[in-house]
Amino acid sequence: MNAQWSWERARDALPVLWDGFQITLLATALGFALAAVLGLVIAIIRQSMPRWIAAPVHAVSEFVRLTPLVVQLLFAYTLLTQFSALQIGITVLGIHYSSYLAEVYRAGIEAVPKGQWEAARALSLPPTRTWRAVVLPQAIRASLPALGTNAVSMFKDTPFLFAISVVELVTSAQQFGARNFAYLEAITLAGVFFLVASYPTSVLIRRLEKRLAYY
Repeated sequence: MNAQWSWERARDALPVLWDGFQITLLATALGFALAAVLGLVIAIIRQSMPRWIAAPVHAVSEFVRLTPLVVQLLFAYTLLTQFSALQIGITVLGIHYSSYLAEVYRAGIEAVPKGQWEAARALSLPPTRTWRAVVLPQAIRASLPALGTNAVSMFKDTPFLFAISVVELVTSAQQFGARNFAYLEAITLAGVFFLVASYPTSVLIRRLEKRLAYY
């Protein structure tokens, strides 16, 4: 392994890393979309359904949240052989993070003033309309900063997909380094990719938190 930086090797690594970066972005985008929808469903079930339904859903969500992501990836990869590694990775990422987002949504729902619920009942709004028109818009708005933080966390967790042979950004850097004895350039550039993608999102989240604090 060459310990001295080479701009030529760094340039050669860029196309390979770009391919891996696209896989990382795809896994993050689709995984987070799944997590956002599934997490909201879990939160609504826990808040509105009878205990005999809500309790098992909560138990499963807690089990998913408290077991390692890499173990879930390996288990699903071993069991679901009919699907591609990337499909499994996206699905497991989504399910894993849905357990976190369910807690985020739950906090947002509980932050809706009780007066809003009482006003909806006073107007005889049906439960579905109460949730759709009164509760969820306020809950999701309050949850936005935490949702953004979890999106960044998922993005940074995509290297775990190497465990099921998905060639995302970090794996592509490792493979390029192994082929060309250029680990320094490849891993450094992979870190730069993560930083360039994550930092603007983090800044946006902080600004959103400050803006929502005034409302």
